[in-house]
Amino acid sequence: MQSAFILIIIAVYFAALMLISYLTSRKGSGNDAFFRANKSSKWYVVAVAMIGTSISGVTFVSVPGMVRNLDMTYMQMVFGFFFGYLVIAYVLLPLYYRLNLTTIYGYLDQRYGPKSYKTGAWFFLLSKIVGAAARLYLVAFILQTLVFDAWGIPFVVTVIGIILIIWLYSYKSGIKTIIWTDWLQTIFFIVALILIVWQLAQRLDLDLGGVVKAIGESPHSRIFVFDDWASTQNFFKQFFSGMFITIVMTGLDQDQMQKNLTIRTLKDAQKNVVSYGLAFAPINFLFLCLGVLLLIFAEQNAITLPVVSDNILPMIASEHLGPLVLGIFVAGIVAAAFSSADSALTALTTSFCVDILHMKAVTPTKEEERKDIRTRRIVHVAISAVFVLIILLIEAIGSDSIINAIYKLASYTYGPLLGLYFFGLYTKVKPTDKYVPWVAIAAPVLCFVTEVSMKQWFGYQVGYELLLLNGLITGLGLWAIRLRR
Repeated sequence: MQSAFILIIIAVYFAALMLISYLTSRKGSGNDAFFRANKSSKWYVVAVAMIGTSISGVTFVSVPGMVRNLDMTYMQMVFGFFFGYLVIAYVLLPLYYRLNLTTIYGYLDQRYGPKSYKTGAWFFLLSKIVGAAARLYLVAFILQTLVFDAWGIPFVVTVIGIILIIWLYSYKSGIKTIIWTDWLQTIFFIVALILIVWQLAQRLDLDLGGVVKAIGESPHSRIFVFDDWASTQNFFKQFFSGMFITIVMTGLDQDQMQKNLTIRTLKDAQKNVVSYGLAFAPINFLFLCLGVLLLIFAEQNAITLPVVSDNILPMIASEHLGPLVLGIFVAGIVAAAFSSADSALTALTTSFCVDILHMKAVTPTKEEERKDIRTRRIVHVAISAVFVLIILLIEAIGSDSIINAIYKLASYTYGPLLGLYFFGLYTKVKPTDKYVPWVAIAAPVLCFVTEVSMKQWFGYQVGYELLLLNGLITGLGLWAIRLRR
């Protein structure tokens, strides 16, 4: 009964996405629509859609789950997010609009040369496809546990089915469709989050004032850590890591920037970035409040919590809060997951076609456009297949907290991008282009050696500040290979 109920929710939701895909693709499904949405998006629509792109299904389960071990200290990083968005709005966006870029890595070609351009694009492709697959894996695993295990359906079939659904509504018009599907999905998961908190408060017999008091009195309500410099949760580590993670995972990420570049004017794009940047703090705070309430509920009802923190919300929603909350939870997590994965799939296809295959958004002849569209659709299918393979690999490896794994991966793979962009923006030095790929590869390797050495020799646990070190090493490497006059 539970499995059939969840499948009905997913089927209705999928039908809504396909309707949006049909409506948006009627007026154009060429490469200009797929890559840039014909530069016709409204900034306030994109602002809502961007929230869904940034807050994935991983956030939906990992952020409430991390409260058990880390309290509400994740908010320190969230505060840093906003200042990162200001840098994106007033430093990076003016650059992208001035150069009229289809993908943001075109800047590296103009600043350094073709080798650097390819390096930036390949680092993005690697970072995004692994990160997006990790986010989608968690949702696939939850649906497998709640629905498909009971029917004896293998996990690989579940994963293929999810990727197929995303491919079906995104392959025609790409980002033009994604902006509107993500807009709908953002509304869905925010409403779902609020309803789950409300339902949990009802079962705890708490009104709004009672909820505030219960969270405030909980030992897990701690937000700030100033006294332990060795801790990865130290405020300054978290704040500045949050700021720079936002710069690299949004401002230097084609997935996140592609929607912004569909807006016609720079001023409107800046409004969009600042608006959804402001929205992050209250939404993430509500996720953390949900985590505290889940722990209170479990304690009052003598519920044994799962070892893996990411499983706390799915377990309580499916076993202890009734079918209504379960339906809300499934709708919310599917909405959050799809809004992140569909955008990533589109951005990866765009980057590979434009940056690696040098495809144009607008071609001079109809024959060339038809050829490029065929190629683009082949790439779209190929990247979907790679998604499936990586998700299956992650399932074999496993992880206690996917969100921590994603941020740690970002520290290694986005660090060279951080160094490349900030070195290019704030120096006039011209590195030797053919050596740039070697610098970009050496920087993460040196960071790994540093992380292991610091822990072994000094007992210091390197956190997300690894990203800053990675960018710094990249910058020093670019200076070392500068052209001599």
